[in-house]
Amino acid sequence: MKTMPNQIDFGGVLVDAPPPVQLLDTAGNLRADQPPMTDEQAMEGLRALLLGRRFDELCILLQRRGQMVTLAPGIGQEACTVGSAMALRRDRDWFIPQYREAAGQLYHGLPLVQAFLWHMGSPIGFAIPEGVKMMPFNAGVAGHVPHAVGIAWGLKQQKKDGVTIAHFGDGATSQGDFYEAANLAGVVKAPVILFCQNNEWAISTPRSLQSAAPTLAQKAAAFGIPGIQIDGNDLFAVYEVTRRAVERARAGEGPTLIEALTYRLGIHTTADDASRYEPSHLKEDWKDRDPILRLQRHLERRGTWNANIGEAMEAEVKAQLDAAWADAQASPIPNIGESFTKVFAEMTPRLREQQAQAEGHDA
Repeated sequence: MKTMPNQIDFGGVLVDAPPPVQLLDTAGNLRADQPPMTDEQAMEGLRALLLGRRFDELCILLQRRGQMVTLAPGIGQEACTVGSAMALRRDRDWFIPQYREAAGQLYHGLPLVQAFLWHMGSPIGFAIPEGVKMMPFNAGVAGHVPHAVGIAWGLKQQKKDGVTIAHFGDGATSQGDFYEAANLAGVVKAPVILFCQNNEWAISTPRSLQSAAPTLAQKAAAFGIPGIQIDGNDLFAVYEVTRRAVERARAGEGPTLIEALTYRLGIHTTADDASRYEPSHLKEDWKDRDPILRLQRHLERRGTWNANIGEAMEAEVKAQLDAAWADAQASPIPNIGESFTKVFAEMTPRLREQQAQAEGHDA
């Protein structure tokens, strides 16, 4: 049985790295005295992982049929987003996604039909419903990290009891937006969790060519904040470490950088061919670390999951997806002008000008 590596291969040179936090090994064995959540919570998490997985799989099929725009699935990385979302309070904490976080967004309150609509290219899909503390996904790598820090700083200035979490990939840690935002977060002690899903690839660039740092978590030292590396395919570890980081932020102690080791078992996006740069054996090496399989193995030992329960859960998730997809297809086709009304709460003069130009061209 493979375990998470404690060394990183930099072109044949093995660099020692601290072992990542892991509470549930790949066989589903608990590596702690007590699980960090109840069996009921774990089953809730399993269902969220499954919904995110099946949503992404369905969206890929729909995109291949021409019914959706380009998308970036989070297959294999669902524990990162679901586990961290489970550590938040929906009524006060903000979930700030990059573009591979559908599973966590759905758990945090994004309506499923809304997720379908934005993958269909509808501007309505990017209008986050009232009361859902979330931003639309950001296609610009690391461009949303300053937003997350800004929201967190604003919450602190208003003396509100809220925390934000920003999800991003390993490639984002090479961007200026990440460094500038993380530096500011450390200075003002913003209540923000900087959550890096290190899936070992920044599109086609492997981790070994992105940074000379043995771990991405240790970059936190430059900002004067804690950094911790975890097994990102372990729902329990993701939840527990994020929960503690949230408690720390809520207590006024500032940000935390979390590096979650994971792997994209699916494609990078529907717009490229990963087989041209990704060695095929790597996905095979990671398949047994699948976060869904791992949690199922654990819950089976606990007597709360079996094949029959799994089939019923699959049927429930499929029915939910089918119903939401039908609703999305029945949604009225928006006018092109609506693309401009969903940007700011109040439209700027420039947006009004662009809207008038677009609507005139559309006519």
